[in-house]
Amino acid sequence: MEFRQLGKTNLKVSLLCLGTMSFGEQNTEKEAHEQLDCAIDAGINFIDTAEMYAIPPKETTCGLTEKYIGTWIKKYQQRDKYIIATKVAGPGMDYVRGGSRLSKKHVEEAIDHSLKKLQTDYIDLYQVHWPERKSNYFGRLGYEYSAEDDGISIGETMDALSDAIEAGKIRYIGVSNETPWGVMEYLKLASKKNQPRIVSVQNPYSLLNRIYEVGLAEISHRENVGLLAYSPLGFGMLTGKYEKSAPPDSRLGLYGDWFTRYSNDMCKKATSEYIKIAKKFDISPTHLALAFVNTRPFLTSNIIGATTLEQLRENIESVNIKLTDEMMEEVEKIHELIPNPAP
Repeated sequence: MEFRQLGKTNLKVSLLCLGTMSFGEQNTEKEAHEQLDCAIDAGINFIDTAEMYAIPPKETTCGLTEKYIGTWIKKYQQRDKYIIATKVAGPGMDYVRGGSRLSKKHVEEAIDHSLKKLQTDYIDLYQVHWPERKSNYFGRLGYEYSAEDDGISIGETMDALSDAIEAGKIRYIGVSNETPWGVMEYLKLASKKNQPRIVSVQNPYSLLNRIYEVGLAEISHRENVGLLAYSPLGFGMLTGKYEKSAPPDSRLGLYGDWFTRYSNDMCKKATSEYIKIAKKFDISPTHLALAFVNTRPFLTSNIIGATTLEQLRENIESVNIKLTDEMMEEVEKIHELIPNPAP
């Protein structure tokens, strides 16, 4: 397993990170623990979760993912052997903290709740799950400004995160579903107020969504704030299992209405072309998609998720797949024809 430096920290995270959003919805506590054991045994030292998981978000399953990871941490111990990342929910969830926001009070409360659920004394990487302001995330295209949409300032959120680092509750901070402006604003405020810098950006990135390459990739390089890529398989589209129809027990089969960005006609067309490339070079579509993300120079870690151990093992095997120049040329041809069908 390859390891990469997390921002300017002294932490080395595995090239693959275990995503856990299915824990508590599609996966039982026992299955969650089996996945965690499998990942650790394979050399993965990086685990990502969020206070509002499982997915899709529901009041009845909110917090279950952290809870399941917490019971595993209590059982596994050896807390210094792995890196835990979680997230504070942005606005819009009425059943989270009585209406989730990113104010100092809310952030402090969220951190304390996560520490308790995770049964740990500290969180290695604490991320803002999505911005307080209305902006371009979760597939939203086009930007229209309204002062009423700004909400809690990034400065207030930063104050809360800085205080939590000083208190020893969290070690480092990152953002998620952010724009180039948002990332630079966090960095600017950190410099201006002598506060800790963000060390990562967790945004979607896959063969179906390479928007990160426009603006954010350069920031990752110049500011040493790498990408934690989520949905590298496009919610499972790029595995090829949806080529004919969505299996009833699959994510798109169960929750397709939540994630229509991955099931539009252009996504299906692009996916079909990428599957042809995989077949041509005799590798699995999953390996093609994940190995492509693994090659990105702005990537810190690729967040893989699975509902079965078989899927997880196939995902992990992607670290051993090397894409040839010919394969990459074929990929770029499809991207030029059908760019970013799932932004």
